[in-house]
Amino acid sequence: MEQEMDEQPLTNRVQMWQKRADDHKEKQLINPFSDWEGASHRQKLSKDDENYGRPVSGSKTEIRGKQAGEQSSREVISLCYVIYDLGKHQEDGSYNITFGELFETFLMISNNLVGTLLRARKYKFVEFEGEMLYQGRDEEKVITLRTLPERP
Repeated sequence: MEQEMDEQPLTNRVQMWQKRADDHKEKQLINPFSDWEGASHRQKLSKDDENYGRPVSGSKTEIRGKQAGEQSSREVISLCYVIYDLGKHQEDGSYNITFGELFETFLMISNNLVGTLLRARKYKFVEFEGEMLYQGRDEEKVITLRTLPERP
């Protein structure tokens, strides 16, 4: 009886490792960069596939992408609240601040202000003139906060 108890965990571990090995082999057979014999070097992808251009569901790449998206959203929300706190309230309910003033303030918070401003404009939280803002040249350009996003 004691011998059966010792063998059971070993059997389970062997099965677990065999399953891992089988899963790995299956992934390598569809990996276009795999050197394994029988691997499909040209995976057929269709642009109509809903997963086209997306990482494999449940993969570390997907998890990292979601985390990066959440971090990006937090930065946009933080930027909007800085504009709300420091900007001048307008009659239409918006808040205005110059790029120079925002740059000086935001420098303490983050080093990627322009990218965050571009994302905030993409989601129609802020508006500003031009495609890109540059330190020095665009110090007097006005940034307008139109919509204050909800904090998560």
